[in-house]
Amino acid sequence: MDAELIGELVIIKDKKAVALSEKSHYGKYNQEELQLSLIEAFYLQEKGKINILNRENQGKIISPHQMRKIIQNEDLFYRYIVYQDLRNRGYIVKTGFKYGSEFRLYERGKSPGNGHSDFVVRVLTENQDISVLNFSSYVRVAHGVNKKLLLAVVDDEQDITYYNVEWTRP
Repeated sequence: MDAELIGELVIIKDKKAVALSEKSHYGKYNQEELQLSLIEAFYLQEKGKINILNRENQGKIISPHQMRKIIQNEDLFYRYIVYQDLRNRGYIVKTGFKYGSEFRLYERGKSPGNGHSDFVVRVLTENQDISVLNFSSYVRVAHGVNKKLLLAVVDDEQDITYYNVEWTRP
C-alpha cells in the first residue's frame, strides 16, 4: 500500500487503510484518508505494510534508511524505539500529547473506543536529567487522569527498561 509523506504526516488514501485504522488502530482516519505520524509510518514501513513516497521528489519511494534519518533528524528516534518495542509486544500505542506524555498505552484486549488506556508513557534516555518537579508533575498528571505512569528509559545500546510509577498517599 502506498503512502505519501506530507510534512510531518504520512497520508494513505487507499481504501485498504481503513483496516489499518479500525483493526490495528494505526493513525487517525479522516475524510477518506489515514493520517499517520512519522513514527507509525516508519514502523509500518519496516514491517513491509506500506511504501512511503516523497511528494516533493516526484513520488519516489523513501527507503527505510532514509526514513530512519528523517526520524533521527526530527529527534524522534528514542520515541520510535519505545513505540516499536511496545507494538511488538502486542500493545496498542497512541499519542499521549493531551496527557503531557509521548504515548498512551492500551493493555492487550483494550483499544481506543473499547476501553480507556491504562498507562501514559514518558520516554527518557539513561543520560537525560529530569528535575524532581518535572518528575512529580508526570506522576501527578498520570494520577489525575486515572492512569499509571510508565517511564521508558532507553540506554546507549537501545535497550529499554520500563519503570511503573504510581502515586501513593502516605
